[in-house]
Amino acid sequence: MPSTKYLRPIAVLGSSRSQGNTGALLKLIAGKLDMDVIDLGVADITPFDYEHRNIGDEFIPVLDQILQHDDLIFASPVYWYTMSAQMKIFFDRLSDLLSVETLKNRGRALRGKRAHVVSTSVSPEAGVGFDEAFEKTFSYLGMELGSRVHLDCSRGFDREAGVQLVQEFVASFGSTQRV
Repeated sequence: MPSTKYLRPIAVLGSSRSQGNTGALLKLIAGKLDMDVIDLGVADITPFDYEHRNIGDEFIPVLDQILQHDDLIFASPVYWYTMSAQMKIFFDRLSDLLSVETLKNRGRALRGKRAHVVSTSVSPEAGVGFDEAFEKTFSYLGMELGSRVHLDCSRGFDREAGVQLVQEFVASFGSTQRV
């Protein structure tokens, strides 16, 4: 497992459209923060398997890249009141870190990391189910809940509203940076 730590954040985008509303909002954030973006839409990460026959896919390399950072940004559109399928598959695979003996140290390495959430939908808020899925997962894994930003795209992607939200998000994010 890599030991290099980066103070800059890393973002994980889970969307069926990389250039969709959530991707556009994340691009605005990336323009303000020096960060890499992992696109789960192009990563070969297969669903959770109780027999762990999928251990050779890209889940572990993606996780190792994420573990190099202290601040993690998870970006997902709201699909049917919760995270996207791509993000859900990734979150389900976190179960491997609890059940595969050789991966348990990676699971422990998530403790203390700060997790931020970026979302878009056709509503003014992401919703209780969406927020709760992230919050409970972070809490269970010993991660700290950081900043969050949600953009209502009911009338399409509003870049001006997005810029305003991103400024607030980045300001809040910056105040939580570890030195």
